[in-house]
This record gives sequence, C-alpha cells and structure tokens, in this order.
Amino acid sequence: MSRSTENAAGPAQIRLGSGDEIDAISRFNIAMAEETESLSLDPERVRHGVTAVIDNPELGFYLVAKVDGETVGCLMITNEWSDWRNGMFWWIQSVYVTPDHRGKGIYRQLYGDVLSRALNRGGVCGIRLYVEHENAVAQDVYRALGMSNSGYLVFEHCMPPT
Repeated sequence: MSRSTENAAGPAQIRLGSGDEIDAISRFNIAMAEETESLSLDPERVRHGVTAVIDNPELGFYLVAKVDGETVGCLMITNEWSDWRNGMFWWIQSVYVTPDHRGKGIYRQLYGDVLSRALNRGGVCGIRLYVEHENAVAQDVYRALGMSNSGYLVFEHCMPPT
C-alpha cells in the first residue's frame, strides 16, 4: 500500500519499506545516531538489524518516503502490548529525513500514514515515540502533529551485543 501526497518538494510517495530500501534505511539510521547522539554505529550490525525487520514483520515495519524515486525519509514501527488497554501501542522509532528534505512536510506525511494504518488496522490503542530531551526541534514537530508528553521517563539496561 502506498499513498502519494504533495509537499514543497513535489509528490511524495509513502509506502512500506522493502528489501530495496535496506541500504538507504541503514544509512539513515547511522546518520540519525550521529546527528542526535554523536554515536558511531557499526554499519554491518545496523544493516542486519534493518534486514531483520524487513524480513520479519512480527518485529515491526518501516515506512519510507520517496520523492522523484529517491528515498528521502523513513521511520520504523514496533509493537508494545498494553494489558491495561487491551490493545497495541505502536512505537515510532528510527525517524530520519534527509537534510535537503527537512521542513517540507515529509515527516508529517509519514506520521499521517502511520495514523491511517493504525485506524484501518484496528486494535492499536495509541502511538508513542521517544525523543532526546535536548531535541527541541523534533519536540515542536511532534506537538504540532497533536502528540503530547506522556509524562513517562524511559529507563534502560543495555545488554552486551550478541
């Protein structure tokens, strides 16, 4: 399923990511980690991680934005079951839009597609994402799209790589 809409860059096609986008999504994830957290990721590990999601829909799915045939943005959706709500939260992760396409509505289109898919699928009780405390630009975008701070902090315990 794909949808085309207009933005300042011209028509953008939003569709499910496939094996054709593994390289682009991998590059985007590496760039995002460097830009947002000054992290250098292992390209081979990232490629395997992206491939795992593409090959195993139970892990989640990617949406990609294409303008004039070029992949210019993506995000990943993963699932979290809520026993309190008897429904699935969709977590937006790995958001990236190429620098020359930022501010042109690409993320808005990706997010709109997420909302549409969630409503059409049913059983999705909410959409969540996490954002760095210092990333005020992204926070403003998310607020403008109707999202709000959930009040939760995210804690983690990282395991050694396998």
